[in-house]
Amino acid sequence: MNLPLTERINRIEPSGTVQLTAILQDLRARGIDVIDMAVGEPDFPVDAAIVAATSKALDRGQTRYGPVGGLPALRDRLAEDFEGCDQRNIIVTNGAKQALYMLFQVLCEKGAEIIIPTPCWVSFSHQVKLAGGQPILVPTRDHQLDIAAVESAIGPRTVAVLINSPNNPTGAVYPPEVIAAVGRICRDKGVWLISDEAYQAFDLGGNTFFSPFSIGTLRERLIVVRSFSKTYAMTGFRIGYAVAPAAVIEALSRLQSHLSGNVCTFAQHGALAALDLPNETIETQRRAYMRRRDRAFELTRALFDCRRPEGAFYLLPSIKPYAGRFKSGIDMAGWLLEKAHVAVVPGEHFFAPGHLRMSFAVGGKLMEEGFQRMQEVLAP
Repeated sequence: MNLPLTERINRIEPSGTVQLTAILQDLRARGIDVIDMAVGEPDFPVDAAIVAATSKALDRGQTRYGPVGGLPALRDRLAEDFEGCDQRNIIVTNGAKQALYMLFQVLCEKGAEIIIPTPCWVSFSHQVKLAGGQPILVPTRDHQLDIAAVESAIGPRTVAVLINSPNNPTGAVYPPEVIAAVGRICRDKGVWLISDEAYQAFDLGGNTFFSPFSIGTLRERLIVVRSFSKTYAMTGFRIGYAVAPAAVIEALSRLQSHLSGNVCTFAQHGALAALDLPNETIETQRRAYMRRRDRAFELTRALFDCRRPEGAFYLLPSIKPYAGRFKSGIDMAGWLLEKAHVAVVPGEHFFAPGHLRMSFAVGGKLMEEGFQRMQEVLAP
């Protein structure tokens, strides 16, 4: 059937990671034991205090429509972490993904350009296209920002530079002086700096996480996006937020009023409880990820060429040692799923051809078994 769909949506590919989740569910429904090293989902349980607060909100009947921009108490609490901000500078969204999607809708006229360093998260470029914009992909050097290349890419149609640190999929963490340099370029050129900080809780040694919000002179041109999904293992709650000048937040609120209305009310009460957790709760998880990273990197280097990640919970090994057997990361990922029943994501989805993204959010015996399976099928 020839459906009259828009050219815009026909140009958009499904999310590579979300699509893989559906494939895994189908394989498991057929009784196939698959180890999932593809999806970036923490395996830590949601803290009991978060669950209790969410349950109590349900018991109190807090299941009605709420303010479009988020519960006032939650916005007030989030603003406390951002000097000089208040409710007018915060919007609560259905995950960081929706915050980013709405930002591009608000910032992009047709043909507007968003500069995106690569490798990058799968949805960035498609979200820009859905807003009528044009993603301008700028390769990094050894997974670190190439400042000169970013500056050279800025043109008359550029509206924003998007950075993501700690980075998905590379695990790179950008040092303060590099972020400051990108921020100054954006300020001087009159373009926005969008800082995706979904993994801000998980720098794993080496460079320490640094937010451009720490530089006061950048804030007039800065938009920060964060999420509860990774930091608090609250992936199913779908709570994210953006921090920006009041005019941007007001525009986002207008859009969200037509898009989804409020974010789930009782889930927001869980988010409030998350913000009151002791720092040691998150630090315990961070240290666990550091141990996993060290072990995962050791196992990966026995099979692939790979850089040591400094943050998040991903590795991006090169398939170069197997160039004679596989033409692409897509070929190898499909083969590993079929032969080893281990799921990884082709680097092509992240503009990293010839690579695989592996998540060490899955830990312990499962991670060890996943690498053992790959080693067995890849052995000469």
